[in-house]
Amino acid sequence: MKNITVSVDDEVYRQARITAAEGNTSVSALVKDFLSSLADGGNTYERLIREEKEIRARIKDFSAGDRLSRGELYERRR
Repeated sequence: MKNITVSVDDEVYRQARITAAEGNTSVSALVKDFLSSLADGGNTYERLIREEKEIRARIKDFSAGDRLSRGELYERRR
């Protein structure tokens, strides 16, 4: 494991400490998680897009036009 030194503005550090405290973690853990997410393939948006495509590819035999009748819907609620 490598140690790194990062310089940030006082206000950025203050906000990071607040965020870390709210998440019951440390600033170091936040930075580690952020850097790990970068190394794992990018930001959250890109990851979510990738996951959505994978999930949609696994969905088979679905049609938005396949609707339940009123009776079938009522039976499913029971």
